[in-house]
Amino acid sequence: MSPAGGATTASAGAGNGMAPGQVAELTHRDFQAIAAIMHEDARIALSEAKTTLVQSRLARRLRKFGLTRFSDYVDLVHSDAEERHAMVVALTTNHTHFFREPHHFDHFRETVLPTLKRKQGPIRIWSAGCSSGEEVYTIAMCLLGPDRSSASWLRHADVRLLATDIAPHVVESVQRGVYAENVASGVPEPYRSTWMRPAAGGFQMADEARQLVTAKVLNLFEPWPLKAAYDVIFCRNVMIYFGDPAKEELEHRFVEQLAPGAFLYIGHSERLIGPAAAKMRSCGHTIYHKPESRA
Repeated sequence: MSPAGGATTASAGAGNGMAPGQVAELTHRDFQAIAAIMHEDARIALSEAKTTLVQSRLARRLRKFGLTRFSDYVDLVHSDAEERHAMVVALTTNHTHFFREPHHFDHFRETVLPTLKRKQGPIRIWSAGCSSGEEVYTIAMCLLGPDRSSASWLRHADVRLLATDIAPHVVESVQRGVYAENVASGVPEPYRSTWMRPAAGGFQMADEARQLVTAKVLNLFEPWPLKAAYDVIFCRNVMIYFGDPAKEELEHRFVEQLAPGAFLYIGHSERLIGPAAAKMRSCGHTIYHKPESRA
């Protein structure tokens, strides 16, 4: 996981049993209980090396409930489903940027996009583990093209981009489509000037991009309410947090959700294993193609 995004110290108030700046102790037993929940609910494998990260990210959750011991917080999440989900979200890493791993988008524009433009029928693309939306909007900009004339094909096409994440607050960010100036600076010209608009606090994705995207909260290890077969799935730098059994299960489900001839993009340090590896053909670094069905 990336460095902790939460507070690292507890600013305790009077009467809660902790001095200002004191951090609640995370015992081995409490860590193991938290790690078990993370694996059960999200298949995230937390090693002992993440103890400090867990302690710092959950410090504000303890403060919220006036707790001074992690054991009491563990008891709380075992009895409170809402807080249990909040804990999982707090320990989920959300880190991304526009045009991340650019070779994927080069391949998408040069190899996949021409095929999509010729397709008869709906086009469906999924950004799984979308974080705050930079990935799905990069895909949208690739579909729209570098200028307005290049987007004309979309007027006559049925194109939908699905963005899903386990964390509600990042899904809300996708829906808003607003990004700070330093984040938007990662969008190359002419895409930024064509498909982003100045807004309070930075830039907002243009209506043409936002209208392509539907953002939903989804735990990848729960049932998927997906009816369509997908032409493209991006799931990048998500599976690095899972053990091999969870990776194998998830990759197999992705392959089954893909239409024949579709493409799967995964993270630069990830690989296909198990049944998924046997059903897909590598066509670039961490790029896979599902062969067409044979008669």
